[in-house]
Amino acid sequence: MSARFVETDSTHQQDPEHPLHADDPFAAAPPAAIPPRETLAAAGDILRALAAPVRIAIVLQLRESERCVHELVVALGVTQPLISQHLRVLKAAGVVRGERNGREVLYRLVDDHLSHIVVDAVAHAEEGRNL
Repeated sequence: MSARFVETDSTHQQDPEHPLHADDPFAAAPPAAIPPRETLAAAGDILRALAAPVRIAIVLQLRESERCVHELVVALGVTQPLISQHLRVLKAAGVVRGERNGREVLYRLVDDHLSHIVVDAVAHAEEGRNL
């Protein structure tokens, strides 16, 4: 294997249409734009809030329709205190919101972005098991 050396002329102006490394697949790509630290911290909080199997299952349920606690208890087969605890975490992270309807609180996802994250993570996990 031989190394390829290219002699460059320091007086040569680089043509913007034809960068020096355009044909070099190993040339470094420009760095990706990084959001502000506060945005990254908020994204981390959301991902941590989603990082529990029961909370993932809650998001999948709420993706279908709004639900009250007892509906989540039946659907997921876990206790009411556990569902309530997980809903508090999701609510604090801004993943879900609750709206009182008489004696019950109906929970719904704040937006669809979060359900896409969970659905994609579940699909990725299932693909990994099928390899």
